[in-house]
Amino acid sequence: MRSTSSEKDAPDHQALLEKQRAENFPVALRVLPKRLRNDLVAVYDVARVIDDLGDEVPGDRVAQLEAFSVDLKIAWEGGAPTHPAVQRLVPTVRGGRLDREPFQRLVDANLQDQHVTRYATYADLRAYCTLSADPVGRIVLALVDVRDPVADQLSDRVCTALQLIEHWQDIAEDRRAGRIYLPQEDLAEFGVAESDLDEPTASPALRNLMRFEIDRAADLLDSGAPLVRLLHGWGRLAVSGFVAGGRATVDALRRTGGDVLTATAHPRGSEVLRHLGKLQFGKLKTGDRQQ
Repeated sequence: MRSTSSEKDAPDHQALLEKQRAENFPVALRVLPKRLRNDLVAVYDVARVIDDLGDEVPGDRVAQLEAFSVDLKIAWEGGAPTHPAVQRLVPTVRGGRLDREPFQRLVDANLQDQHVTRYATYADLRAYCTLSADPVGRIVLALVDVRDPVADQLSDRVCTALQLIEHWQDIAEDRRAGRIYLPQEDLAEFGVAESDLDEPTASPALRNLMRFEIDRAADLLDSGAPLVRLLHGWGRLAVSGFVAGGRATVDALRRTGGDVLTATAHPRGSEVLRHLGKLQFGKLKTGDRQQ
């Protein structure tokens, strides 16, 4: 069977493994049961392919995203999908715990990226994150058999915060791709011009803006962290890994002093483990409460 363009251009399995290792958070902790680890990795691979189809592949990205969406639909309809990442997701889909709708929202976010390159307000950016980030948390909760509206709300906060933190890491990369996720209202308030993002180092105004954005994302992450206390067993450990990775990345971003242009801030493994231990065994931080 002839491969589609999206199959040829999307990253192969080894490349996906490399991307998984480069994430801010552990995608699937090694101590997790094999079935849950396999499910989490399969979901990650599909989400990563969707992002890469929207960001990196040559050709008509809209057409390739739409073709991938069709392949996902086939998986839920009991057919035989053609994309390797979707094929690896099929056993998880057949388990009956996942809905297709969150995956479609991820596709919709990347379709939006093809024509929306600026966000006027922070509220607009948060609305985008309901497509690009929040579905991942809903998928993870489904995998650990949690169906609870409070957990859903807290998960959305965590996932949106993780998305914002990643955006603040990638300011220069996104600018080169023609996208600016910093809200236009914040650029204006802090006196930052879009051209400031093209410089090799951040101006004092941009540093002030980034410190504000980093703190705001950290506060949002902390407001969702009580999710950990609602979960039990392996689900609690898996979600703790995501929150810990986010907090370690906030630490890395804060070390830059707001200069996110000179180099990309990467979390330290030791800090991820430290935050993971606090989430599992320590007391809630002051900010770790529902707001």
